Amino acid sequence: MNGRKGSSRDMNKLSRSLRTVLSRNKEFNSSKPPAYRIIIQMKQGLSQASLRELQQAAAPETIRRVRHLPLIRAISAQAAESCLLRLCACDSVKRIYPDRLHRSSLYIAAPAIGSDTVRKKQGYTGKGIHIAVLDTGVYNHPDLTKPVNRIVGFKDFVNGRKLPYDDNGHGTHVAGDAAGNGWVSKGKYKGAAPEAGIVGVKVLDREGKGYDSTIIQGIQWCMANRNKLKLRVLNLSLGSPALGPWSEDPMCQAVEKAVQAGLVVTAAAGNSGPGRGSVESPGISPSVITVGAVDDRRTVTQADDVITVFSGRGPAKGGGVKPDLLAPGETIISLRSPGSLLDRELPYQRVGRSYFTLSGTSMASPLVAGAAALLLQKQPGLSPQQVKEKLKRHAYSLGLDANTGGSGEVNVRFLIPGARIRHRPRRTARHAHRS
Repeated sequence: MNGRKGSSRDMNKLSRSLRTVLSRNKEFNSSKPPAYRIIIQMKQGLSQASLRELQQAAAPETIRRVRHLPLIRAISAQAAESCLLRLCACDSVKRIYPDRLHRSSLYIAAPAIGSDTVRKKQGYTGKGIHIAVLDTGVYNHPDLTKPVNRIVGFKDFVNGRKLPYDDNGHGTHVAGDAAGNGWVSKGKYKGAAPEAGIVGVKVLDREGKGYDSTIIQGIQWCMANRNKLKLRVLNLSLGSPALGPWSEDPMCQAVEKAVQAGLVVTAAAGNSGPGRGSVESPGISPSVITVGAVDDRRTVTQADDVITVFSGRGPAKGGGVKPDLLAPGETIISLRSPGSLLDRELPYQRVGRSYFTLSGTSMASPLVAGAAALLLQKQPGLSPQQVKEKLKRHAYSLGLDANTGGSGEVNVRFLIPGARIRHRPRRTARHAHRS
């Protein structure tokens, strides 16, 4: 082990995003040096020897290990800036990143993308395909538990509880967007894949916030249990501003590993639009299906749909066309989690006793996750890349440039033999403005 103070070459081990965080904090001239939440990525992996080396390098201070992240050969920790400089001199350290905070991407959908038509004509409902919702949890809503319980798994990385719950309400809404069956509404409010199974993975807290390290733990758990739980799709309706290319982002590295392992990953484009380069992380990851939002204007036809102002636009930080697809995300009616934070703070958004309206790319992403489940039910042997290519190839074009609308709005009517999808001519983007 090399215990010297970090040289300028060693300092390059601090990621650009971490250096930005350090620089910003210095501007406040705090008298008490802060402890930074960081992710330390190792060159070779997480051996006991390398972890001891980290503690020795940090001396006389200590680093408090928080979580092991073997998926990306890293641990999360808390350390002072002076400790960071010594960690840079540790030979086994490859890179140090900030452990960034992500938030849920808040700001008549299923019929609009064709899932009702496909169900009636072909019988595709997502049955046998399970979708992991990495979010604030999932409430035992009748639309997910009747006539049979389709919440097939639950894991809580925030509070360690065993049974499904959702103290925020966002995750339950997202689960309903993907797989609600309309039990309470007698079929009126359904998700895209109304017989798909749901695995709730709580990685965001009551306020809808969660760190990189917690979310990566959730991804690791999904990968480790994908065969046991028959997982095929992961949905991430969360994000934070992209500070650099995907290769310099621990969360993006993790979702790329998930795709390589055979899982379709859908991610919200974020609600920081309409400026260029506003797609959020992990939506900048090249292999995930990144989803922006349209306003479907409460009609089944896609011909009158318009992109929302808030939907994140490309290109992705570091390069690459994003988003990949669009889906309805304006005033979406889905499942209510009674007594949750959103339910109490936004009572005027309740629809009856069992439903709730929310807007954002958070709502659009699970619709595409549900669309992927329908496709996988028909063709279970497809790889994640093949699922992505098919959904993009058959999307309904809104005539937008690729870094605004991707390949267009998801449309699963192509699953019906002989179906024809007409497209809107190329034109200047029309926006749906929030009232």
